[in-house]
Amino acid sequence: MNAPSHAASEPHDHGSIAHTAPKSVLIAVFLALLVLTAATVMVTWIDLGPLNLIIAMAIATVKAGLVALFFMHLIYDHPFNGFVFLVALAFLAIFLSITLYDTMLYHYEIDNFERAQEAAGM
Repeated sequence: MNAPSHAASEPHDHGSIAHTAPKSVLIAVFLALLVLTAATVMVTWIDLGPLNLIIAMAIATVKAGLVALFFMHLIYDHPFNGFVFLVALAFLAIFLSITLYDTMLYHYEIDNFERAQEAAGM
């Protein structure tokens, strides 16, 4: 007599797919995120003009990268997934740069139009 098969009722054995990061690494990343958050706040105290936004976005990108790499375990995953993440960040940077450039390019004209409207009493 054959033994009953429990393949349909038992979960599949995929081996060890979960990765646990050492507590020291997670604490170090957490402290780095706190320092970067403080740096983001400190950047707002200094008037650097348009550079304030660029620096704040750069810090936010580094923070997002740290979260994705360590808390989402992307650093321990297949290298292709890291490549896809970096390509996505690059495209995001390109699209945001184009949008910000367009906004800065026409901001002067919008200000002039608003001043003309105010001077005309409209």
